[in-house]
Amino acid sequence: MLRGEIKNLIERAIKELYGIDANVQVDQLGSPTLGDYSTIVAMVLKKNPQEIADAIRAMGSPILEKIEPKNGFINFWVKKEELEKSYSEYLGKGAKFFQKKPEKRETIVIEYSSPNIAKPLGIHHLRSTIIGQALVNILRFIGHKVISLSFPGDFGTQFGLLIAAYKRWGDREKLKKNPIPEMLNLYVRFSQAAKEDQNLLEEGRREFKELEQGDAENKKLWKWFSDESLKDFSRVYKILDVKIENTIGESFYEPKLKSLVQDALKRGIAEKGEGGAIVIKIPGSDTPEIIQKADEASIYTTRELAAIRHRIKKWHATKILYVAANQQTFHLAQVFGAAERLGIAKPGQLGHIKFGMMLGPGGKKFATREGRLIPMDEVLNEAVLRARKIIEEINSSLVESGKEKIAREVGIGAVKFFDLSHNRLSDITFEWDSILNLKGFASPYIQYTYARLASILKKANFKKKTGRFTITKPLERSIILKILDFGEMMQEIGKTYFPGQLAEYIYELSNDLNAFYEVSPVLKAEAKERESRLNLILGAKEILKTGLNLLGISAPEKM
Repeated sequence: MLRGEIKNLIERAIKELYGIDANVQVDQLGSPTLGDYSTIVAMVLKKNPQEIADAIRAMGSPILEKIEPKNGFINFWVKKEELEKSYSEYLGKGAKFFQKKPEKRETIVIEYSSPNIAKPLGIHHLRSTIIGQALVNILRFIGHKVISLSFPGDFGTQFGLLIAAYKRWGDREKLKKNPIPEMLNLYVRFSQAAKEDQNLLEEGRREFKELEQGDAENKKLWKWFSDESLKDFSRVYKILDVKIENTIGESFYEPKLKSLVQDALKRGIAEKGEGGAIVIKIPGSDTPEIIQKADEASIYTTRELAAIRHRIKKWHATKILYVAANQQTFHLAQVFGAAERLGIAKPGQLGHIKFGMMLGPGGKKFATREGRLIPMDEVLNEAVLRARKIIEEINSSLVESGKEKIAREVGIGAVKFFDLSHNRLSDITFEWDSILNLKGFASPYIQYTYARLASILKKANFKKKTGRFTITKPLERSIILKILDFGEMMQEIGKTYFPGQLAEYIYELSNDLNAFYEVSPVLKAEAKERESRLNLILGAKEILKTGLNLLGISAPEKM
């Protein structure tokens, strides 16, 4: 698109002038006086901006009206007729206009929302779930083949702790009636008791080892706990409108672990470490990675390595992305290093999509072992109740079923947007006042803008573009530039994996649209302006809906 074409022009000019292969950044300005686009490449390269501008002019461009260096920047104005032509083409195709075949189509496995069995999905799982699903949607939109995957913790020492707790204090009927809270209570009770009696931890380890060795009673309990948990996860994902197409837990890889360890030993990649554990030395790390405990019990890393091998073989994955917290950085670097040493994965094939913690009120960390866990469905239900009050204040004439539907779209969308609107690398504190905001950087504001546009088009009975679009006001030009930048922005997210960029984009577009609506009458405008402005609203509405949907958020026609 336009920004990409300007970027290519600048890079060609720099190559011809200086023989440099530069990766140029071009920013949208959308200013009648400063320009439509701008670059600071001259300052970055410490070159003469006038010289670069002259070289670009000499190459000639059918899309540019003016190029002007100023204060170290080089600013660009696009021809008005080029903007109108591009926007008209977009109106004819809708969002598909921005879906270009990628230069290299990847097969990407995205692992996200991988909760531990026997515990409810909590609000602290929100970030992995929402960021992961948004990236699945976005990467598919720009043309990649994406496999969505959850890798729940359905094996490991924590199961030994739970089995030990159940054998000590469990009530079968209570657990059948209310499985998830009861399992959580047992886990918390055992963890707290283990602080006073360290022997309990050893008891839990023994129960897990027996499970791993095929003990019938422990396998039966494990299956029961796992089935109940997966059923509950599916229930919450449905509320959240998250669709993870593949769920393969740690237990799936258990039969494959001994051969993996033996192969690593045979090839000299693994060795016995201190205390008898089997380890792999990782290049660049002072810490060897354990792949088998001294008592021959398996470890999470081994299951992850088996999973990597399986995913690459099953799906021919060119990339595997792990949407996991910042705290997992060292662990995943070790796993990636081990996978590369074993020849399971190539360098750069495995990636960590990091995110900060979701903190509770007062900035406190959620902690399952101490019982400070807020179930996700409770938060979502509360969001819907709060959204309903807002909907009733805005539009009390809606029928009851309409209020409930819109309240769910607004409430759950607000929780998702709150997460995605933050830089994923930063910790965020859960705050209701910020989440459900009709005026600030929040999805209810964007959804309300969308509904407002839908209302205008409905009143005008305007369903598809008519005629050629014409820009009549500077603010219209700014909105058109922003809409036409959608494809470039999506490509950037496909490289950086920051879906917050899309959240910010649709918020800024909503601001521009509301400013436009306040000063530019649409339905009462003269015929020519009315038609152009309706075309503008039609195109903007499509982008807002596409952006919201890619973030996993509904776009209600009424609010």
